Amino acid sequence: MTTPLHLWLCENDMEQFAARLREAREARQMTQARLAELLAVDRRVYNRWERSASLPQLDAVVRIAQVLQTSVDSLVGLEPPTEPRIHNPKLHALYEQMDSLSDEDQQALIVLMDSLVKRSQMTKLMTR
Repeated sequence: MTTPLHLWLCENDMEQFAARLREAREARQMTQARLAELLAVDRRVYNRWERSASLPQLDAVVRIAQVLQTSVDSLVGLEPPTEPRIHNPKLHALYEQMDSLSDEDQQALIVLMDSLVKRSQMTKLMTR
């Protein structure tokens, strides 16, 4: 018989879940307000999750894992945390679709991304 997520988390330290949630969010350089927006929940509700004042429902934990590009197992402590490859969820979603582009479109994307990265590096050098 399986244990409901809420009971499992209550038995396995809500504070640890809250800490893992905060660490995963911070690793992706997101504010609580931004993550709450992406999850379509009130920021105060999200804040309570990180303070271990309340627990999200299972469907919210799944959404959190998707947005933070991690696994539910990582959030609940069954496996080590995963490092994000791309911090911005929208950019990550586009990244996952790049292989389906034609070779010509992929080359154009490489040129565009390269020019944006170089522009950013130049801006940083000029502002020092």
